[in-house]
Amino acid sequence: MKKFGRRADEMPVRMPGAVLVAPPPAASVQPVPPPLPAAEPSVAPVATGSLFASAPKHDGPSQHPVMPASLRERVIEQIEPSVATTVSRDVLRRQIEEIIHGIANQERLELSGREQLFLAEEIADDMTGYGPLRPLLLDETINDIMINGPSNVYVERAGKLERVAVRFRDNDHIASVAQKIASQVGRRVDESSPMVDCRLPDGSRVNIILPPLAIHSPCISIRKFPSRRYNIAGMIENGTMNSAIGQLLEIASRCRLNVLVSGGTGSGKTTLLNALSQFIDHSERIVTIEDAAELQLQQPHVISLETRPPSLEGTGQVNQRDLLWNALRMRPDRIVVGEVRGAEAFDMLQAMNTGHDGSISTVHANSTRDALTRVENMVQMGQVNLPSRAIRSQIVAALDIIVQVERMRDGQRRIVQVSEVIGLEGEVITTNDIALFEYKDEDIHGRISGTYRSTNAVPKFKSRLVYYGLDKAWAEAMRQI
Repeated sequence: MKKFGRRADEMPVRMPGAVLVAPPPAASVQPVPPPLPAAEPSVAPVATGSLFASAPKHDGPSQHPVMPASLRERVIEQIEPSVATTVSRDVLRRQIEEIIHGIANQERLELSGREQLFLAEEIADDMTGYGPLRPLLLDETINDIMINGPSNVYVERAGKLERVAVRFRDNDHIASVAQKIASQVGRRVDESSPMVDCRLPDGSRVNIILPPLAIHSPCISIRKFPSRRYNIAGMIENGTMNSAIGQLLEIASRCRLNVLVSGGTGSGKTTLLNALSQFIDHSERIVTIEDAAELQLQQPHVISLETRPPSLEGTGQVNQRDLLWNALRMRPDRIVVGEVRGAEAFDMLQAMNTGHDGSISTVHANSTRDALTRVENMVQMGQVNLPSRAIRSQIVAALDIIVQVERMRDGQRRIVQVSEVIGLEGEVITTNDIALFEYKDEDIHGRISGTYRSTNAVPKFKSRLVYYGLDKAWAEAMRQI
């Protein structure tokens, strides 16, 4: 067995955890090229055997050196995968760099130390992680990563999209990274199952779609979650809301009001839901239901449930509605649904109306009024014969507050509307704006400024505020808006 081109008998003691060179096939062995001149003491020992068996012959200095893609293939051929998986990334990177250095010296490749290091980093990332995605995943300033093609990668920083210089080799390279991500959580993505929602070990949400559904290239979308868990105080500090709105939301959570958080894609709904959960009493039993586990609740008594897609045979699927039915039998104090998307909206309303006060959920909508319409439409998806008035009566009885979050054009995510659901007048659900963000102007940096306006009306749930002794605190917060 050979190690980095040296014969085994030249290495009396093998480094612990070293990456072994894959043995070459016997048929490919050819005469060894002549050794390098002794006048170059810094040259690494030259590999033997199949290392240079297929190397192209150079007619003179005018020939172009071997391109990095070819060099990459030759380096990978010399690494034993079964051993490489047992060492740390740093050890693997150092040993790959030594292999590259030996090949570069043997073939007289004009590769600087920086280029050799870059290639070693790239190969190590491919073998131990997610290839070119690694620096983007480590960058805490990035919220979203969008791979549209080998050389078409975008990220979101501070609420704004920008193109980055990260490159994949080709479409197969993107597909390989996608399959590695999916396999880590027991999912499969290929031509027979070209779409998948999954998550990374750190909780980041991943969506993958492959050809032929994605016409030009495999596409990967990653929603990262910050290592810092934002609470209400942190969201006040970064401008998502002011202190009065934060106090109102804290009171709503402590009073076990049923809250629906609405907003567009990437507006910060899940982040706000996590922040609201910090005020849930630690003695309560919470059941969370999600398509891909994203919530990071900080209570000790939390049961997290996650849906399961169908198998290749089309069986075994467990959707959110199934999990909601099961959650009702688990004696929850509160039920938190990461996002309501379909017929499970009816079961969520039923849970809110049957002793599970303080439940929270999110929905995609452009305003608090649109959120009510969306919920009604989703209920009808599973209860076709249910009259509209009956559905609206359920909504009025179940929901107390709707919070609208928006990612504004300056990139800032803000709470722009907080509405209470009052009642039903005829066929129309009536609401009242507890707080409404009003645009004023923007500064020289393009940052939007504004104020909140309130109607100071007596809320429908005042009896609940009195029951928990927080009616005076609510009134004081309303005055501060």
